[in-house]
Amino acid sequence: MQEIITFSIVALLLVISPGPNGVLIVKTASVQGRAASFANVLGLFTATFFHGAFSILGLSAILLQSAELFFVIKLLGALYLFYIGAKAIYQSFLTPVIDQADAQHTANNKRAKSLLGSFIEGFLTQLLNPKVSMFYLAAFPQFVQFGSSSYLGAFVLVAIHAVIIAFWFIGMTLMIDKLKARSKHSSAGRWVQRISGSVMIYFSSLLIGHKA
Repeated sequence: MQEIITFSIVALLLVISPGPNGVLIVKTASVQGRAASFANVLGLFTATFFHGAFSILGLSAILLQSAELFFVIKLLGALYLFYIGAKAIYQSFLTPVIDQADAQHTANNKRAKSLLGSFIEGFLTQLLNPKVSMFYLAAFPQFVQFGSSSYLGAFVLVAIHAVIIAFWFIGMTLMIDKLKARSKHSSAGRWVQRISGSVMIYFSSLLIGHKA
């Protein structure tokens, strides 16, 4: 129980610290709405189990020991963050300001495609998130005694981390949704999109500039 409590505190601090996941949720919830943001959260939740599986199965240890492979993973993460940021900024200039009825009609027509895209966006952002990668490379193994009898306990810890992610970002989504409903500025979403995109690009530059 002591180990679970300690791990939960560390995982919570990891989740609430600034990073690409939070920026993604702010951008999606502000611009695309609550449903798309929930799809982002589901993607984050799912990808967390992949991080856990990589660590438990020993793939993270292999990655940590190979400087070249680790650099490739960092580069992929940086490129993806840059892509999301540049795409958000680009789309903020393309999307016209439309009234509520037109917005609802457009949202209904593209709902299924948008939700799938949001899920993939959340999944890849979490999977390539350098902050989460380093956690499962370095910190997570300290909580697990690896062996055939410890896999269940290890996945319980991963599940705790995933649940914390879900609760935190669902709460953030609901808060942003309420603030957006009270906002009278139709162009506010565009500026949130541009700022969020710029922050994503900033994170990608930090990732490239940080040496393994």
